[in-house]
Amino acid sequence: MLSLCICGTAITSQYLAERYKVNTPMLQSFINYCLLFLIYTVMLAFQSGSDNLLCILKKKWWKYILLGLADVEANYLIVRAYQYTTLTSVQLLDCFGIPVLMALSWFVLYARYRVIHFIAVAVCLLGVGTMVGADILAGREDNTGNNVLIGDILVLLGASLYAVSNVCEEYIVKKLSRKEFLGMVGLFGTIISGIQLLIVEYKDIASIHWDWKIALLFVAFALCMFCLYSFMPLVIKVTSATSVNLGILTADLYSLFFGLFLFGYKFSGLYILSFTVIMVGFILYCSTPTRTAEPAESSVPPVTSIGIDNLGLKLEENLQETHSAVL
Repeated sequence: MLSLCICGTAITSQYLAERYKVNTPMLQSFINYCLLFLIYTVMLAFQSGSDNLLCILKKKWWKYILLGLADVEANYLIVRAYQYTTLTSVQLLDCFGIPVLMALSWFVLYARYRVIHFIAVAVCLLGVGTMVGADILAGREDNTGNNVLIGDILVLLGASLYAVSNVCEEYIVKKLSRKEFLGMVGLFGTIISGIQLLIVEYKDIASIHWDWKIALLFVAFALCMFCLYSFMPLVIKVTSATSVNLGILTADLYSLFFGLFLFGYKFSGLYILSFTVIMVGFILYCSTPTRTAEPAESSVPPVTSIGIDNLGLKLEENLQETHSAVL
């Protein structure tokens, strides 16, 4: 379902770019962040106690500014890279985020992987390679790029920032709450993307000849993006950021399948093979849970609270001592 949401954003963006010559990725992201702000940030404002918006801002405002910056720039850099490099480079180098994500999960979330997890990731990346090969054979490599090196660097930076954002998302969702993550990303994402929008895309927005079709495409993009942001934390909470990123590798394939009907793409049997290989790798990864290592011992003394079972034993000991005293 997350892959279909990403597919929806890709199709609407391609329609805007090809049919109406509208290239405003920051404006599209800004609308999504505004929706997150109106729903989740407002909900945080009405929370009580430590979950209240003001309490969160007092304690962790600078952390969420960095998270919002990483999220906004990750979206922007990947889209901007298409202007400089080729579709093949973007599809291949975008996978760089997965090993970065695994490394960050290892050090930040103390995730420990088994051999089968590395094999599964390799299988998924093999599926991506098959998809790229199918693109080349089908003649979709029509963009030669005018500065490939800059484009490739932008993709690597964007993929790395995605990994940072996803690791932070997994930590916040599992340790704190989904509402807090979405509310704070909505708040700072709106501010950062709004400022960048005025600086980078002011002329592009002014040149748009608005009609109901363009407006509808913007709304469709925003709704797909909003659903992606709203539901991804739910999936990450029960799995992990790495498994989610492996699963959404199929998004490009869904876009290709829709492109067969909408944009006249040529079909190749390698697309089916690629989809199958990625799904096999994804299922293989999810078949064995990762292990979480205990963090290093802290110098802070442990909390002296006792569990329910220990509480029962303690009560029993107290009763025996009281009974003996009475006798």
